[in-house]
Amino acid sequence: MDSQILPFIIFLIAVTVTPLLSSAAPATPCQSNCGSLQIKYPFGTGYGCGSPRFEPYITCKSNQLLLTTHTGSYLITAISYKDSTLTITPSAMSTCNSMQQSPNLGLDWASPFQLGPSIFLLLSCTPPTSSLTIKGSPVCDPSSTHLCATIYTCPAVVNLRLPLFPPTNTCCVYSPANFNSKGELDLREMKCKGYASIGSFQDSPTDPSKWMYGVTLKYTNGGFDDYYMNNKCNTCEDSGGICGYSPPTNSFLCICNSGFNATTDCYNNYNPVQDYEDLIGTSTSLSTQKIMLGLWVGQLFYIAA
Repeated sequence: MDSQILPFIIFLIAVTVTPLLSSAAPATPCQSNCGSLQIKYPFGTGYGCGSPRFEPYITCKSNQLLLTTHTGSYLITAISYKDSTLTITPSAMSTCNSMQQSPNLGLDWASPFQLGPSIFLLLSCTPPTSSLTIKGSPVCDPSSTHLCATIYTCPAVVNLRLPLFPPTNTCCVYSPANFNSKGELDLREMKCKGYASIGSFQDSPTDPSKWMYGVTLKYTNGGFDDYYMNNKCNTCEDSGGICGYSPPTNSFLCICNSGFNATTDCYNNYNPVQDYEDLIGTSTSLSTQKIMLGLWVGQLFYIAA
């Protein structure tokens, strides 16, 4: 074979194979929605999406956005990007319609989350709750005992092995609430069987069946905290892209609908695969393209021999 034509053949093979492999690559896992929730930075729906600081804790599974901590996985039901808050509804949390014994609720200290302004009602506690303390400090708010009397009108209290209209000294209004040194709401330590968290009274403070139940969490910004990177992410999202990162350096990426990533935004994002498909025709299957490529390369080697 002529040694001068060999580099030319290698170049032609590389040019032809690259778009074929690109068109066969799986679609990006990054999505702009998870179920009914809009997903924006710093959250993401998969590895390489959103902020690398949030990826270990936030996942989208079966169209449900989940927060995972050392105490369990919790469904995220609302996000306020303006206020930097999200709401989780733990499956073992009590509501007026469903009361049950609950495991501890906690956050990882290394995570970018902290407890927000939720009101916790500790239920079915060992009386008297007036003596309930954490590190020697009283926990219960005596001015809000009416909330205990209100939620104890719910027939579901019998699921906690309480009689209807039980004495309110088995309930504690923990507000403002906080987690202990382990980052947990330790129900076992406080000798309570369950809890309810009230995100909003929905203009019905005396009707617990209409309250909005959920735990409000605040979050700090993502892995690109400086103004320059945040501004870059805004530009990316304005162009229809999704903010992400490139492991292992975690450098910023703007993930575009074209299937190709950019370092800034998706305006005028170039898609060489589309150009290649336009050239050969999109009706040609990938397997057929590979056969044609094999025949073509064989002919080149035959000619060069």
